[in-house]
Amino acid sequence: MAAKPLKHTRKKKLGNYPHTMVIFSITLALFVIGSFGLLLIHAGKLSNLVKQNIEVQVYLDRDMSPLEIDKLKKTLARKEYIAYDENKPQVLFMSKEQGAKEFIDESGEDFLTFLGENPLRDAFILRINPDFANSDQLKTIKADLQNTLGVYEVDYVESLIDSINHNLRRLSIVLLSFAAILVLVVIILINNTIKLALYSQRFLIRSMQLVGATSFFIQRPFLNRATFQGLVSGAMASILLFGLLQYAYHEISELYLLRDEKQMLILMTSLLLLGGVLGFFSSYRAVKKYLRASLDDLY
Repeated sequence: MAAKPLKHTRKKKLGNYPHTMVIFSITLALFVIGSFGLLLIHAGKLSNLVKQNIEVQVYLDRDMSPLEIDKLKKTLARKEYIAYDENKPQVLFMSKEQGAKEFIDESGEDFLTFLGENPLRDAFILRINPDFANSDQLKTIKADLQNTLGVYEVDYVESLIDSINHNLRRLSIVLLSFAAILVLVVIILINNTIKLALYSQRFLIRSMQLVGATSFFIQRPFLNRATFQGLVSGAMASILLFGLLQYAYHEISELYLLRDEKQMLILMTSLLLLGGVLGFFSSYRAVKKYLRASLDDLY
């Protein structure tokens, strides 16, 4: 008598949970918001670099002695609105001879031969702290410098600075508005992903209720799992962002000038925490809903 072939049956758990789908969806959502975070960080850094290059020209009275010029330089260096680079105040002295040479090199016209003398003045080139680089504060700075002993005239390209500040302000409003909308969309997406995943476990939740399990006992494994999945997704999104950033730096070397390692660390830590927090609260709301639902509502 021939032996009957063995039937291999696959045991299916009640309320099979789509782990891979949940982690993939949350990772994708966090990666999108992280990518926009990178854009904001680099845009902010670019804004600071633009403002750091704003210069004010301070023209000096004629016939000032080297000692008086040095004293004035120290006075200017102590001003709170002066930018610093490597703990050095950005106050650059330019003699009238140096100014004439640069003008001739750039224009190709030797005005010294034509005029017979150098009409330029010695000057200081000041770089302004980005925190003081708006139009109103620059006007205050100009007035303050104008009243400094030994200063003949103060000048800066006011129209250009007004244009820069106006465009940066508009860009900031657009980016922050889009960021707020994006965060809201991501929160809804993660919430719906976990809610959909827990929908497949609604009867398991009801079964646990029927055998007398407390609400806390029922919620705990779901909350732990969702929080863990959120943390894993946050870590994966951070790794993907880091890889994307390194690729971008390799392809566009100038972009490396806009790096901000501290802000990057904050962003990636935020993604990790955001994944865990959203996973926890989304799971909490979904499980709470099924705990309160009637049997008819589960179908």
